Amino acid sequence: MIPSMLKVDAVIIGAGIIGLSVAHEICSPGKDIVVIEQHSGPGKVISSRNSEVIHAGIYYPSGSLKATLCVEGSSMLYAFSRNHGIPARTTGKVIVAVTASEEKTLEELFVSGQANGVQGLALLDRAQLKRIEPHVEGKSALFSPGTGIIDTHALLKRIEALCLEKSCSIVYRTRLVALDPVSSGFVCTVSGPDGKRSSFISEVLINAAGLDSDQIASLAGIDIDKAGYRIYPIKGEYFRIRGSKHRLIQGLVYPCPAKSLTGLGIHVTKDLSGSVRLGPNAFPVKEHTYDVNPSHVDEFLAGTAGMLPFLSRDDLIPDMAGIRPKIHAPGEEVRDFVICHEQKRGLQGFINLIGIESPGLTSCLAIGRRVRQLMNQECPI
Repeated sequence: MIPSMLKVDAVIIGAGIIGLSVAHEICSPGKDIVVIEQHSGPGKVISSRNSEVIHAGIYYPSGSLKATLCVEGSSMLYAFSRNHGIPARTTGKVIVAVTASEEKTLEELFVSGQANGVQGLALLDRAQLKRIEPHVEGKSALFSPGTGIIDTHALLKRIEALCLEKSCSIVYRTRLVALDPVSSGFVCTVSGPDGKRSSFISEVLINAAGLDSDQIASLAGIDIDKAGYRIYPIKGEYFRIRGSKHRLIQGLVYPCPAKSLTGLGIHVTKDLSGSVRLGPNAFPVKEHTYDVNPSHVDEFLAGTAGMLPFLSRDDLIPDMAGIRPKIHAPGEEVRDFVICHEQKRGLQGFINLIGIESPGLTSCLAIGRRVRQLMNQECPI
């Protein structure tokens, strides 16, 4: 439990990969930085329930935070992994077109990726696709050589350890339950694992609470609907290929994305152990549960049939599920990350990180750097 009315320089709400990356970036000698996390350890929700892909930055509008931070973050994450012994591998990825209209989409993605600064992209004909993925069917493909995979659990543990080495305090099983802006910052009231409450003052508050980030913003007095900060949880399930057919996949295989970019489609990921899973699908939920509905297997077969005609129902078993923090309702236009200092709302020192979905993992270190730069410019500690 945090001692009552302790004064700290900054508090970060959320110890997922984003919150820890921010903490790692802003921790420095002589600064009191505290991370508050309601779960029992780091990255228990979004960070540990995803495809573990290091994206290149192809899909996102040029100039957007998603595009900029993904491209920056990809190189930062590979370098960090090399320097700290985090298991990661550059596998390459093919985005496959199975219809003529999808071939046009591939050309658009190629142009988009180049505009975003993605290196090495190549449009492939069917024969070239077959040389990379012999068992994948398609008319053509877009090849992204810089896409890869990473062990997110090892990444979380390493960044957590680095934060602790810098004397950052990470408090688990503790929730922020009240927030009162004052002249010297924010009075933060938290509830610990025993239900007891205590309050402390923080000069700066960084909201990296993932699925609960809209509620943290609301505690600060922000009208989340007017601001466009309401989170719409979207669940995604995964199925795993069992038996020997997983050997028919060499790397990462993605379908052409729908124009809406609700997700990148049900894709195929070969993880660091050699196992292959399909997913995620995408559907709105009200409750945060992580079961996988076995009856959804037909959706997965239909979503990949054009690329992977060799799969049958018996080849797939339920694997895991995750929930993504979308800030647009189903059917609405896809929105960018929210990374902003809320000074204009009268909240000096309050930094919101909202809607940090994919490519949030890839972008995590770049997001941490962006927050540090924002603090240096507008709310130094």
